[in-house]
Amino acid sequence: MSKSEMSAKRLNKYLMIALACMTLIVLVLIIALVLSNRDADSAKNAVTPTEEPGVTIAVTDTPAPTAEATPTAVASPTTEVSPAEAVPTTEATPTAEATPAATPTAVPTATPTTAPTATPTTAPTATPTTAPTATPAPKPTESGTPVANHGQLSVKGTQLVDKNGKAYQLKGVSTHGLQWFPQFVCMETFRCVRDEWGANAVRLAMYTDENGYCAGGDKAKLNALVKNGVNYAKQLGLYVIIDWHILHDNDPNQNKAEAIAFFKEMAAEFKDYNNVLYEICNEPNGGTSWSSVKSYAMEVIPAIRAIDNDAIIIVGTPTWSQDVDVAAKDPIKGYDNIMYALHFYAGTHKDSLRSKMKTAIEAGLPVFVSEYGICDASGNGMCDEAEANRWVAFMDSYGVSYMIWNLANKNESSSLIRESCKKLSGFREADLNQEGIWFVKMLGGKIPPMTEKEKEELLNNAGGNGGGDVASPPAVSAKATVNGLTVEFATTNTWNETADKCYQFGVRITNGRSNSAKNWKIVITFNTDVKSNNFWCCDAKCSGKTLTLTPADFNKTVSAGASTMDIGLILQSKSLLKVESITITAE
Repeated sequence: MSKSEMSAKRLNKYLMIALACMTLIVLVLIIALVLSNRDADSAKNAVTPTEEPGVTIAVTDTPAPTAEATPTAVASPTTEVSPAEAVPTTEATPTAEATPAATPTAVPTATPTTAPTATPTTAPTATPTTAPTATPAPKPTESGTPVANHGQLSVKGTQLVDKNGKAYQLKGVSTHGLQWFPQFVCMETFRCVRDEWGANAVRLAMYTDENGYCAGGDKAKLNALVKNGVNYAKQLGLYVIIDWHILHDNDPNQNKAEAIAFFKEMAAEFKDYNNVLYEICNEPNGGTSWSSVKSYAMEVIPAIRAIDNDAIIIVGTPTWSQDVDVAAKDPIKGYDNIMYALHFYAGTHKDSLRSKMKTAIEAGLPVFVSEYGICDASGNGMCDEAEANRWVAFMDSYGVSYMIWNLANKNESSSLIRESCKKLSGFREADLNQEGIWFVKMLGGKIPPMTEKEKEELLNNAGGNGGGDVASPPAVSAKATVNGLTVEFATTNTWNETADKCYQFGVRITNGRSNSAKNWKIVITFNTDVKSNNFWCCDAKCSGKTLTLTPADFNKTVSAGASTMDIGLILQSKSLLKVESITITAE
């Protein structure tokens, strides 16, 4: 065989081997493709374990149950609180006061050490058949915290404005007295107030009397509570009001020296904070005049301004912070960022008090509602949601900020949380009182909106005694002494309400006898028929022209040389009132 033939034969052999290899590769690829298609068809036709073909399974995001635990570091009053206070917007005081636990003086950490650790007693099931009813969380309107977004606030005209000069409303909650309910001043509750309720501010109500800062209270603990509360708010980006909560001390000048020292200390501590506001007197009352309040303010404001140049300062007004129209006639001058407090309770205060607000704002006074409730002026009784809705619409129309009373679980209508609830956060509707449920719905935009016509009527009806076209009824007073017992009966406020003349009275009994007076009874006759469905610290019955007052359970006995406090009521009549006679009897 020639060399050329041998080469050709060898080449053919190599070609045959190469062809065989290629054929084998093609067969492998075909087999792999067939197997792949079969797996895909199997997956396509398979039924998943969690759903059937053509059926969509809804997934419910159900929160795990929150265990209710009572904080171990502080104690809430365990006995039922005493009756509400006599003044129109007073906050009722517990008769048994819990002693606050020691409060850390150091700057608080992100999670307070006093917060309880939730430990469910039973393990939650994977999918409850009925999800718990949660309080409706408001839809966030902006990302970031309130303070991060709006920064240092200031006053422009009658408006509160943010760092960008845009109108901004604070809508938040006020604590009750820090000496009674300190457990709610914590990171856990404030975070709930912000994230679950939708509020942007808290108010720290530090009472000056009633075992408060100037009346035997533990100053160190109260001082630390205020500072801790401010720091919790700062960490959460909330605005915070430091409230010098005068009440039974009536005139803020009574504790002026302590007020100046306190606000100097707070201003020095928080001068670099952009979330702090100062309320220098809660509710001047007991006949305290605006000139007296103004003179007090003209000493406290400079003490703050010498340290903090730009924080908002809120000044209370006479008659439990209602007489903003009076302050508007003689406002404080020489200082910027000053606002004036107005307080209302929707079950009692209606068009006549809105008239005062309208008159003040239209006269150029910046008004701040630093306290309100939806029940009556005693802090108790029935809630009036319809009237509360009108107030919200009215305040919103003027851009007025408002802080609801109160963040506590006290046994009264004005407390947001039920007495039986010991939680500090994670509140369900069942944990809240009617006011609390309404408040969360209101912040979430869930209350019925008003029509433009209704808003117009609301604004038009707010006219009259707030410096408007209808004069308030004149003051009424009477005093009598019978068998060593003296009763003083005098108006603390008067107004017009639709067709009625309205009179708010305070009553004081003084026992000048050497022995106790028991089961007292006061009978007052007027020149015209009267009616009343709003009274406190007593029982009141009207029959034609006659009013009969008898004691509540706690004040049936007036000791020798002592006087009663806080008895009050509101009377309505069609004509101007005049006292014809007044008597008092007791055992």
